[in-house]
Parts: sequence; C-alpha cells; structure tokens
Amino acid sequence: MFPISRFVSESAAADLLQQVRWRDGVECPRCRSDRQVRNGSYRVYQRYLCKNCGRTFNDKTGTIFAHSKLTLTEWYFTIYVFLRFNTSIRQIEAELDLSYRTVRRRVERFARALDAPSIKLSGPVEIDEVYVSAGLKGRERDQESRSRGLSTRGRGSYDGDKPPVFTLVDRGSDDRHIVPAKSADESTVRLLLTDHNQESLTVYTDGFRAYDPLEDDDNFDREYVVHSDGEYADGEVHVNGCESHASLTRRWLSPHRGISKDKLTPYLRAFQLRRELYRKPGDEALKHALDAAL
Repeated sequence: MFPISRFVSESAAADLLQQVRWRDGVECPRCRSDRQVRNGSYRVYQRYLCKNCGRTFNDKTGTIFAHSKLTLTEWYFTIYVFLRFNTSIRQIEAELDLSYRTVRRRVERFARALDAPSIKLSGPVEIDEVYVSAGLKGRERDQESRSRGLSTRGRGSYDGDKPPVFTLVDRGSDDRHIVPAKSADESTVRLLLTDHNQESLTVYTDGFRAYDPLEDDDNFDREYVVHSDGEYADGEVHVNGCESHASLTRRWLSPHRGISKDKLTPYLRAFQLRRELYRKPGDEALKHALDAAL
C-alpha cells in the first residue's frame, strides 16, 4: 500500500523522521551526548539544546535532509518511488515539477548515504560476475564516444567502461550480495570470500579462470560447471541464483540509461536496499529506507 499519509503534510513527514531517527533516544549529532532538552521548534521540526556542547540542532541536522530546499514530503516521495518502483529520475522530475539536476542530486545523495554491505558467508556460496555498461555519463571525454552497436566481444574492464559486478548467493542464509569491482581477478575473488564461518567454504562457480586458484586453497572447496561446454547444472553445482540476481540488476539499471562508473556503487547499494523492503508494506518500507540513510 502506498504510504500516502506520509506525503499529505510536512508535519506528518517530520513526525516520521523524528520517530525513525530517535527511536533509541535523542542524541546530539555533534558531540553524541544524550543530555539535551527541547528548545522550541524550527518550522515544523523539533529543535533541541545540547547541555553538553551548548549547540542547538533539530531533527534534520546531520542528515541527508539538512540544508535542502526540498521538503521532506518531496524527499520521501523521491526515495519511495525510486526504490519501490525503480522510477527514473526523468519521471520523478515530471511528477514533482522539479529540475532534473535537483532530483538527480537528491537521489545520488540518498544512495551515497547507504552503508556498504557486510558480507558474512555461511555457505555453500555461489559466485559469478556480470559486466555492465558504465562509462563517464554526463561529463566530457578525452575521446569520442563509443558506438554501443560496435562494442567488442569478451569480458569487459573498468578502464573499458564495462566494469565487472560480482554476485554472491549464500545458500545457507539466503543472503544475496551485488558488489562492483575494478577488476575480475583472483585477489578480488578472495577478498569477497574471505569472511566465512566454515573451515572449508564450499564455493560454486563457472569455469572462469579467476576462480581456479580456489582449488589449491584448503579454505575453499570449489565445484564448478563449464558453460562453454554446454554444462549449466550438475545437481547442486550451478550458479543459477547468481544469474537470476544479475538479471534483476540489469533491469534495475536499465531505466537510468547508463550509470557513470564512479556512481555505480551507490546505485547498486540502493538495489540491495530495494530487495530488503520489496515485500514490506508501504509505511514499513518507507521507514526502513529512511533508517538505512540516517
């Protein structure tokens, strides 16, 4: 259900922010003291006086909403439809009658506020990589733009504007992680698989050579299928979960018509957040999204 009550008035939006941000008690965003008193209001937002550092602050201070000309209702609408419906920035611009630049900056500010995922594996684990088109969108190049119709075959690279994105599916916990990387090599693979509970982590891969060194490592038990030989599944050995998640990743990026590669990481963190709130009801989903950005 669409959380329409949160978009009706700025006071209702401010109440939600106060509820989510201070659920564990009010804390000064500057000195982290919990010694404060109410000190009037700033528009519809509660203001506080910190008795430790003597500074005042309100519910928006130190958040992505501070010093923004957008109202909280506009912020909430932007965040909700961006995550819930994968709405393009162009469409949000039309709905709110704001400039494209304003909406883009707010979306990117929200995405950058999201924490990096903590990858703790219980196993067995599928790992696979996909390559997405992500160049220098919106900036001048030192060379002419490539024609997408004449793109070269084979695996891409970060320098070639087609960075690798690794997908991990933990069958033990059902957690799924999507992580962009500068290169698809052995060191990147080991870094992604380093934190695991089992003494010897079972890893399912395809025949990509970057996974070959895992076979000589006692910390891993690698089993694989070779797609080039027409082998896609051998009982429990497959990377179908990764490929399914990668297809959803491509659909997530599609409405934005090419993400700049230096902004790919925050957009993919937003995609991870979208999966967390996918089946939550509207009001709970909005609260979860705000909590992730605070």
